[in-house]
Amino acid sequence: MRIDHNHYNMFVEVAEDCPATSAQIPKAKAGAKTVPLMQYEMLAGHPYSYTQEDVLFEVYATRNSIPDELRAEERERFFSKGQPCLRTSSLCKRYGWGIHHNAEGKIALYAIDSTEYQTLKNDSSLKHVRAMRSSRA
Repeated sequence: MRIDHNHYNMFVEVAEDCPATSAQIPKAKAGAKTVPLMQYEMLAGHPYSYTQEDVLFEVYATRNSIPDELRAEERERFFSKGQPCLRTSSLCKRYGWGIHHNAEGKIALYAIDSTEYQTLKNDSSLKHVRAMRSSRA
């Protein structure tokens, strides 16, 4: 039986040491999409369409050119070992985005400088966690 790597009714606030005071869109480097850019593109245009597992695996599969016909098997293999959650994503650590996980485990991005971010940050019905710090203090 595989472990569920999704979260429910949770808000990931930006990291304590996040340098962004307003949300930024990640940029490609050397003409290639970075992991945070790929995550951003999946989530920004499709709020509450994907789970954390969907995002983590799709980015992995795309970066590793896994063909569609092998994705189901590769997804099982991918999640058979521990995977870092989106609390480690640069979206939350560097670029100023919070991530809300709804009751179904679907996720959406919220800019640190938005009213919606503040509303979610103050919502006592949600579990609140901070993104992982970029550096040790």
